Amino acid sequence: MAVLPLVEDWITLCCVSNPVGGPYIGNAKWLGTKLAPLLRAAGIRAGAEQLLCTSVDGFTSGTPIQTVMDGRDALLAVAMNGSPLPVAHGFPARLVVPGLYGYVSACKWITDIKVTTWAGEYAYWATRGWSQQAPIKTECRIDVPSLSNTNLRAGPTRIAGVAWAQHKGIDAVHVRVDKGPWREATLASVPGIDCWRQWAVDWEAAKGNHVIEARATDATGYTQTAVQAPPEPNGASGYPTITVSVV
Repeated sequence: MAVLPLVEDWITLCCVSNPVGGPYIGNAKWLGTKLAPLLRAAGIRAGAEQLLCTSVDGFTSGTPIQTVMDGRDALLAVAMNGSPLPVAHGFPARLVVPGLYGYVSACKWITDIKVTTWAGEYAYWATRGWSQQAPIKTECRIDVPSLSNTNLRAGPTRIAGVAWAQHKGIDAVHVRVDKGPWREATLASVPGIDCWRQWAVDWEAAKGNHVIEARATDATGYTQTAVQAPPEPNGASGYPTITVSVV
């Protein structure tokens, strides 16, 4: 039996239920074996379309094989942030596939992986009307000012947050106040394209009520859409927006 090497990567995971600007997203350093060589070693056949993963509690997720095999660090993960997987995060093994919403990419407590087709099997959320293939949309979030602290003092103010476009990478974030001109934010460095990216822009806050919006542009040139859509069936969209009162 071949022993496959372990790889470690910073990967951001996002829940499809996350509203625009919402909290259901996180970043961690994952350790595991790549799924692509594991599947090749198992003898994956032509025509296979999805990995149907089953959790110890009976939950199933369906992951596009084309995504798993395209070179990204799609992992069968066994550790997180330098320690063995906590039980809450999927011990002893879980799926971590960058660029796909969690319900198709992040099955925890895996008991088996079945190679099948889209027509042959429907995973848990697919039977409930959610998309079978669920690429994460290019998005950003405003973290500062926070929704719990929207009363500001007039003067120099920092607007900041995170942006993500897993397996594409973030090239720019722009911010505008009160439908004014878009201003480009400063981006922090990142370890790779599967990791979210911090951004910040300085603003001279004047007294009054103001609406702040942000949008992200990924490395393919696509800019986050202003069109609002709910999470179902394939992820929310729109600009993250926050209203502040400056005194």
